Amino acid sequence: MNPKKVLFLNSRDEFYRVGIADIAYFESDGNYTNFVLGNKLKGTVCMNLSQMQKVLSDTLKEEASVFARIGKRFIVNLNYVYHIEVLRQRLTLSDGKRFAYQLPVSREALKKLKELYVRSITDARPVTETTDVTDKNE
Repeated sequence: MNPKKVLFLNSRDEFYRVGIADIAYFESDGNYTNFVLGNKLKGTVCMNLSQMQKVLSDTLKEEASVFARIGKRFIVNLNYVYHIEVLRQRLTLSDGKRFAYQLPVSREALKKLKELYVRSITDARPVTETTDVTDKNE
């Protein structure tokens, strides 16, 4: 991932310029999307999570593969996946130094994410080939 790649998020009253490597995750909040950075800064934009997913795909092109939709509520930066706890329905994102965020995620979505990582290890493929591990029944 190009560390200098920047995402511009513009709404009626606010404008954000965010390095994509700094984004830990996006979280749905109805018609809004909150985003959280590794340095613990937060922001909110007026678009739902599906629209944000499209913005990421359209803006970042192939670099958007670093982000994965996890369930109905989150888009996470796959570079920060630290711990997947299927039974506790918890995903921990961390860079190992500055931050650790624990997110509540459905069992099915976590199972799919875990399978994605295990498959990437056994097939020697990068995890970023699949970007949607939503649970359709969630």
